[in-house]
Amino acid sequence: MRDQYYEQLDAIVDDLVSLTGTVRRAVAESTKALLEADGAIAESVIAGDKDIDEATEMIEERALLLLATQQPVATDLRQLVATLRMLSDLQRMGDLSVHVAKVARRRMPDSAVPLNLHPTITRMAAVADSMIDSASRIVANRDVAAAAQLEDEDDEMDRLRRELLRSLLGDDWDHGVEPAVDLALLGRYYERIGDHAVSMARRVVYLVTGQGQLT
Repeated sequence: MRDQYYEQLDAIVDDLVSLTGTVRRAVAESTKALLEADGAIAESVIAGDKDIDEATEMIEERALLLLATQQPVATDLRQLVATLRMLSDLQRMGDLSVHVAKVARRRMPDSAVPLNLHPTITRMAAVADSMIDSASRIVANRDVAAAAQLEDEDDEMDRLRRELLRSLLGDDWDHGVEPAVDLALLGRYYERIGDHAVSMARRVVYLVTGQGQLT
């Protein structure tokens, strides 16, 4: 019976890692829709959020069932509670990818991002992608050292958002108010995606060491 319990626990973690990959693809596709003004891709990301929500609910139900039936303690309890928190992070990242796709859709057939800001948004998306990938590997391997390194990427994301805001507020901005609002929101969306990746990593630190905050 105990072997079956640990198999179920490992399967939940495996599915969590798999869901991280799904969310990573959603973020990448929403960025492609944004920069290429691709309506079909934008609609695919928006529709695909339902699959992320359903997968999240299924993993959550299994984790709650183990909590209720096995009454785990110590590390196992931390694992399940951390998993539930990380599911919330992933679901929110999926929602943020939808927000990006909706900005793309709202500005079609034009791109929501002026050409001069393509490099900034492209870099923000690349950092977000790297952070999600790192979070996935940190969860899979319980890599506390890698979790600390993720904080450095978060610093770069913050710097890029500040750079974007400076461009929007500069005297040479000539694209109007609504595009500026969209870009300010986009900067915030990518920054929040990075924040949720960091949050996942911090939960792994708590899981492994029992130190830090789980919330």
